[in-house]
Amino acid sequence: MPSPFADKLAFALKALGMSRGRLAAELGVDKSVVGRWVTGAVKPSAHNLTSLTAVIALRAPGFTVLDWDRDLDGLAALLGVDPLLANGGHAKITDWLPSALMDQALSTTKLRAGAYEGFYRSTRPYAQKPGRFIHDQVMIRLEENGLLRFDMSTGGVPVEGRVMLLHTQLFCIGAEMTSGSLVFAIVNGVATVQAGMLDGLLLSCALDPGRTPTASAVVFERIGQLSDDPDADWARFCELASGDPEVGPEDLPASLCDHLVRDIGPAQLATGGDWLLRLPIARSMSRGLDWGVE
Repeated sequence: MPSPFADKLAFALKALGMSRGRLAAELGVDKSVVGRWVTGAVKPSAHNLTSLTAVIALRAPGFTVLDWDRDLDGLAALLGVDPLLANGGHAKITDWLPSALMDQALSTTKLRAGAYEGFYRSTRPYAQKPGRFIHDQVMIRLEENGLLRFDMSTGGVPVEGRVMLLHTQLFCIGAEMTSGSLVFAIVNGVATVQAGMLDGLLLSCALDPGRTPTASAVVFERIGQLSDDPDADWARFCELASGDPEVGPEDLPASLCDHLVRDIGPAQLATGGDWLLRLPIARSMSRGLDWGVE
């Protein structure tokens, strides 16, 4: 028997890490409408099915309305996940990792995820405007598959991805869906109950005509805690992301600007400076939570 549409939609949302509330917001419908689709109470209209397919296609390029006719195994193959995900298994988003390393990341995440869940505001140099800086809005949440997910938005450009916790560092890989590219970061972690500030190095393609590979230092400052309501948290994230991300050095502490922008290369090496862009733990700004954060 073919799987009902409701099962396929529920599977797709789980595979892509989307909540019903988030899907409803992107479609411009009430969350209860999505709830009725997922429970099988009603089926989407032709118009809503087209819009729903377009949302899925943003995260699974090539997905079409005809793909809803696939069974769950076929849908899983198209979305690049394990069919067992429908029964509580793990997505195959990290199958390229040796199993021992994956097991270590899952174990560390199980122990330390709570230290990193929350809302953050990043500060980093603005690639397109030398001398200026930019804020990203970031939300980190533990998923049912045992991995940390992050959502990031900068001036309406969304990035979504996963965080691998290994030792005392966060290894992040994300997909920038607007232009279709990847974002990478290695961030210094903390040994405290909750992180208040984190720093690391970010590698991405600048949004210029040449999509120039660009590396920079970045600092993440916790600006809020998650609630028990994922949909409310997503709404708050969207509200935070609606602001202007650009900021000038006059609006930032001088110590932060100095931390993010420094001279490197042969001339600096000769005077005791850095040969490469580095953020060693001895100079890291990563620290525990300031309990004044709400």
